[in-house]
Amino acid sequence: MTHTADRIEDLLQTGVRDEVYPGAVWAIGDADGIQTSGAVGLLEPDQPDDPMRLDTVFDVASLTKILAVWSTIGTLVEEGKLQLHAPLGSFWDEVSGHPLAQATAHQLLTHTAGLPLGANLKNLYGSDPQDIRDGVLHEALHRPPGEAVEYTDRAALVLGYLAENLSGQPLDRLATDRVWHPLGMTRTRFGPLPAAEEVRCAPTEYDETTGTHLKGTAHDFSARLLGGVCGIAGTFSALDDLALFLRHMLAPNRAAFGPTWTKDSLRIHTGALTPARGLFWHPAPGTDPAQDIWVHYGFTGTGMWISPTQHRWAVLLTNKLRCNRDRDPLTEIRNAFRTAAMLPGRPNSLHPS
Repeated sequence: MTHTADRIEDLLQTGVRDEVYPGAVWAIGDADGIQTSGAVGLLEPDQPDDPMRLDTVFDVASLTKILAVWSTIGTLVEEGKLQLHAPLGSFWDEVSGHPLAQATAHQLLTHTAGLPLGANLKNLYGSDPQDIRDGVLHEALHRPPGEAVEYTDRAALVLGYLAENLSGQPLDRLATDRVWHPLGMTRTRFGPLPAAEEVRCAPTEYDETTGTHLKGTAHDFSARLLGGVCGIAGTFSALDDLALFLRHMLAPNRAAFGPTWTKDSLRIHTGALTPARGLFWHPAPGTDPAQDIWVHYGFTGTGMWISPTQHRWAVLLTNKLRCNRDRDPLTEIRNAFRTAAMLPGRPNSLHPS
């Protein structure tokens, strides 16, 4: 993969030079593991003696929805503890008698449950975790379930609460016991990170409260409000752990979350509704359905792609949020990275062959 690696290194160095992010770590692999990888740039833009490394820990933001929620929900489905198409109110006492009772876990996973789109939990429900939980689970719906695909972080928050209810464990312990440790993902955990791990963590957004860039503490305000642990965000991980997760998705007989869960999740479940969705995963923008490339992104600048048909996966980790919140430059780089990593031989939109 020398040519592919060279294209990717050149592409990602462009992002460093253009100050899209201070640095980036990446890998391409299959069911056997990492086939090629690399790191470019710096951990901090003003610290030239501290390069980005393959073992850098990242705030992976919304990849939490895959690593902690999608995966644990999969274990519960495989064990028969959750029927995806059953109305939530038929088995979950917390939502019985409330609007959410008519929605299903399947609708939450496809972002068709009709949940409210507002995301500022503190403004809506205050700062007490139980008040937030009650508010989220008892809130009126935005529209009838099944009517439209509308992405909202609330879907992952509700599913995290549901997983806790069905398992009797908090989400961090559930993910650790059922997924992360069985797969050998020893560097994946919810924050805040202990001091020893914080040292090698890529910093993200500037926090006016502390006067520093967040490092080892989740950038996501909802995650911080809930003590660092929730279905929306808050997970920290490193390249090797994400490689373990994705390689096991391509070898489902070895996956902690069940032999059929990946296959069922990586197909369209939204029919004629747009944008098309699988179960929390979605088709990579700009790709043809026949290419079978699925993706999930994190707001801090992270992304994971997988294609069962091509027996290939890719990871791109950046601390883009250390620079700014402008999404467009990173979107362009992500799309070019996806082409180079998942469709080798195709022209790269930033650096044509």
